[in-house]
Amino acid sequence: MAVRIRLKRMGSHKKPFYRLVVADSRSPRDGRFIETVGTYDPSKNPAAVTVDQEKTLDWLKKGAIPSDTVRTLLSRAGIMKQFAEAR
Repeated sequence: MAVRIRLKRMGSHKKPFYRLVVADSRSPRDGRFIETVGTYDPSKNPAAVTVDQEKTLDWLKKGAIPSDTVRTLLSRAGIMKQFAEAR
């Protein structure tokens, strides 16, 4: 089973809000997921990102692959650096 950390779109029309979720790569974007590990609100200035570091690092160690956008968000939060140092 290929597990990915990706964004799940929430919010209303033209007011996006995203949750960072761990999901099977075969599930639809807004479909079934395993666990929520954070949020991303691009409508705020600057964009608000909250990430549960422990859960995210645990999933990365288990082999979850972040999407390109999530990888950028995690890099800005410093989590990808911690993951690289732990390896």
